[in-house]
Amino acid sequence: MPQRDPGRSQPPRPGAIVSPAGTVFSVWAPIHREVALVIDGRSDVAMESSRDGYFVATVPDVGHGQRYRFRLAQELRPDPVSRFQPEGPFGPSMVVDPGAYQWHSRDWGGAPPRHRQILYELHIGTFTVGGTWASARERLPHLASLGVTTLEVMPIAEFDGRFGWGYDGVFLFAPYHHYGTPDDVRGFIDAAHALGLAVILDVVYNHLGPSGNVLAEFSTFYFAEHQTEWGRGFNLDGKCS
Repeated sequence: MPQRDPGRSQPPRPGAIVSPAGTVFSVWAPIHREVALVIDGRSDVAMESSRDGYFVATVPDVGHGQRYRFRLAQELRPDPVSRFQPEGPFGPSMVVDPGAYQWHSRDWGGAPPRHRQILYELHIGTFTVGGTWASARERLPHLASLGVTTLEVMPIAEFDGRFGWGYDGVFLFAPYHHYGTPDDVRGFIDAAHALGLAVILDVVYNHLGPSGNVLAEFSTFYFAEHQTEWGRGFNLDGKCS
């Protein structure tokens, strides 16, 4: 992302942000002169060019559940910071309101100290026959009865394909759609907390998967020139880092 000047106002928050006035769509696409917002069933919305390569559009009558994409040089692409890809990495993104979920375990006190933790590594796709957050949730009482204190869930970011260990994620903010919705993730965590179980995530931030990765189509500055054994590395200290 572009470097911040402490004396200037903050740039727009990327993604689809739900507010009482509607949804604000923002995307960082500095290699483009024009970007359009494409909402299913509607005409394209021309996005306003903001500073530092951002494009912004506010749509008052759009909220949670609406599907959308961005049009780049006549090509439709999902949101790089999508919160959910209901049809997979090549389909539209979905507006998600994270504040809509009603949490039940409001008195959760946090994970126990490290020296008292008993971890159980869990892969949502293979932990149960159903391979979903909902079916895994049904097994939580059993894990709690074993004495487990902390569940370490293997990577959940959206990736291309029906099966995988999660290490080829391409949308780092969107949970893999075959496992369930973002609210299914919240429901799993909510139920775990009710049983005294902490939940932590195994994450992959050193590379993206080879299929379904759209970042370079929005900005070439996301990646460095050097190659790693997993593909191109992220731009951590170059231009626009």
